[in-house]
Amino acid sequence: MFPTVREVLALGPVRHGSPRLVAGEDGVDRRVRWVHVAEVPDIAALLRGGELVLSTGIGLPADDAALRRFIDELADVGVAGLMVELGRRYTGSVPRAMADAATRRGLPLVELRRATPFVPITEAVHALVIDAQLTELRATEEIHQRFTELSVEGAEPAEVLRQAAALAGCPVVLENLARQVLAYDAAGESPQALLDGWEQHSRRVRPPGRTGYDADAGWLVTMVGARGQDWGRLLLRWPGAGFDAAGGSPPTRLVILVERAASALALGRLIRRDVEGLERQIHRTLLTALLDHTGSLDEVQLRARALGLTLERRHLIGVMVRNRVDDPSAEHGPQVAQARLRDLAEAVGQALRETKLTALTSAVDDQAVGALLVLADPAAEESALSAFAAALRRIRLIGAGPAAVNGAVTGSSPPVIIAAGSGVAGLPEARRSLLEARQVADAARRDRRDLPVFRLPHVGLAGLLHLLRDEPRLQTFVERELGPLLAYDARHPREQLLETLRAYLEQGRNKSAAATAAHLSRPAFYDRLARIGRVLGADLDSVAACLSLHVALLALDAVRDN
Repeated sequence: MFPTVREVLALGPVRHGSPRLVAGEDGVDRRVRWVHVAEVPDIAALLRGGELVLSTGIGLPADDAALRRFIDELADVGVAGLMVELGRRYTGSVPRAMADAATRRGLPLVELRRATPFVPITEAVHALVIDAQLTELRATEEIHQRFTELSVEGAEPAEVLRQAAALAGCPVVLENLARQVLAYDAAGESPQALLDGWEQHSRRVRPPGRTGYDADAGWLVTMVGARGQDWGRLLLRWPGAGFDAAGGSPPTRLVILVERAASALALGRLIRRDVEGLERQIHRTLLTALLDHTGSLDEVQLRARALGLTLERRHLIGVMVRNRVDDPSAEHGPQVAQARLRDLAEAVGQALRETKLTALTSAVDDQAVGALLVLADPAAEESALSAFAAALRRIRLIGAGPAAVNGAVTGSSPPVIIAAGSGVAGLPEARRSLLEARQVADAARRDRRDLPVFRLPHVGLAGLLHLLRDEPRLQTFVERELGPLLAYDARHPREQLLETLRAYLEQGRNKSAAATAAHLSRPAFYDRLARIGRVLGADLDSVAACLSLHVALLALDAVRDN
């Protein structure tokens, strides 16, 4: 950092001149970028801002208006201050007009009441300036070296942000484009104070350009991304202390720091995606071979071993993760669906890494990500699944992408279903566990419970019917029980008696509650219920008849989900 006017006043050569601050006390913390000796009134055109101007006053104008104009021009260009040696032009004090103008513009104006050579002052200040520049250069070199190492090592976002906060001494936040916090390092400050109401606060931070400083908000910001695709913003809080006098912006080293940190984050994400992409292709090949019987088990074992996965004599568990809501491609396009599935696959991979679980994992279709967990100890099955589910839900909570630093904060993603098949003792049974997990995940979509992990017992009758949905006898049963009603609804699409029947059965045959659930008046609901009984030829007051119809409805849902 360059020295301030206050620090310059404390230098020996300046103290020798018995300095007295005449005006601009509020500006003594301005940074001095350079010292310039001037004896002519039109010097402002030669200045760039941040200079400390030294003068004896011998060439300054005599009239008050011209003196005021001289001070205004210096203030307009952004000089750090003005020192005037008394004795040669002015005796006793500087002109009142000069002092008043400096006070009005907040420009530090210093009288040197004793004859003072300007050369020692210039040398002393320039020594500080050069030392500050060398310090800045060393700091910049350290930034380049540190983030080059992080980029080469493929450091996780947590480490990148930790290093950035340590080098800057300021809080650093990484957010996605929806203004949701992906990671942060509070640099020793209160995380709660830093992140409270983050989204609203972040939307008010609007810096100029790709990298810029929002002086009103006090944040230095740069975009994060590569290959023309930005996926986040990196923000460093710089509340204003130590601005350079010329531009009111943070030091250059901090600008370099946030840009290098952003580059490290972007490069790390590309490296992880490329590496994981190649590995995931192999994982998908192996999982597909298990699910579809397209490869021998010996080949699967051999290729898995080449990846560092030992499947022999291990406890294996099939896991399926899918979004609870169906593919949005029909509404938003296939790219949205692909991006959502890719984010889900990345989150599953990250959860496995965080819980130190070994698994084959990849997307297995357009909706689900599969994993074959590999455990050495069967007794660890429940704890492994619980740890994986907790990690995945936390990652999904803060959004797919880089890991959080210091814990989860905010954000949202579509809710997911995590389903697991039965644990098996070897690779020959792995297909059964994977298929069971897939079937449980499909069946659980209609389950309103938010269970950490769905297993076969959790889905009950609906799960059993889902497993049997391809069975012709089940489909025949559905047609026998509900066929007439389905045909009636096809002829009368406005009535939809099937949904009326569903409301009646789901409300435990409570007609008043069912009418409310169906958004119908009670007389209208009773009329529809009577019509359903006539169409089906069934007594809807009979427990046995309603039980059979309810099973048929659940079976119809399972068949339609096929």
